[in-house]
Parts: sequence; C-alpha cells; structure tokens
Amino acid sequence: MVGREGKDMQRNDGDKVKRAFAQIKMRQIVAIAAAIVGVLLAALVWRRPDLFGQFSKKDLMLFQFALILLFVNFTAWNWKCPSCKRYLGNDIGTDVCRKCGTRLN
Repeated sequence: MVGREGKDMQRNDGDKVKRAFAQIKMRQIVAIAAAIVGVLLAALVWRRPDLFGQFSKKDLMLFQFALILLFVNFTAWNWKCPSCKRYLGNDIGTDVCRKCGTRLN
C-alpha cells in the first residue's frame, strides 16, 4: 500500500520524466528540420552550383553524407527514454517506452 507521500513522489517523478521527454522530443524535431533543410539546400546547390559560389559536386556529396551521419549520431545520443536511457525506436509519436513501460506524455 502506497501512502500519500509515495503517490506525491511518484507523480513528481512522472512529471519530471514528462518534462525531460518534452525537451528530448523538441531537440529531435529541431534536428529533423535542420537535417531536411541542409539536405535540400545541398540538393538546390547541386542543381545550381553557382547560386552561393562555386562548389564541386564531390564537396556537396561529402556535405550531405556528413550531415546525415551527424543526424544519425545525434539521434542515437538524444532519442532515449529519460527513465531507462534506452533507445526509443523510430516512432516520434511514442507515448510509452517499449523497454521499461514509462509513460512519456
């Protein structure tokens, strides 16, 4: 049987997890948007190489590859459950950690 203090402590922990997950999710959304903009910008410069100065196609491919690699590494670091610190999977709309069952929203 959990007393009143135990329930308050569980609620505070749940609120802390929800706030931490909201920050994680916002960072992930910003990273997705930045990666999309970067890849699209590189594709635009690929089609019109004189738009922002001269860039070789090799440099643009390296930039896109580095951007995607950076995004994947950031996601591996960021997209973790705030409770158990394990990877949350590929669903950005997740409400519950599949590993530990913690409610995230």
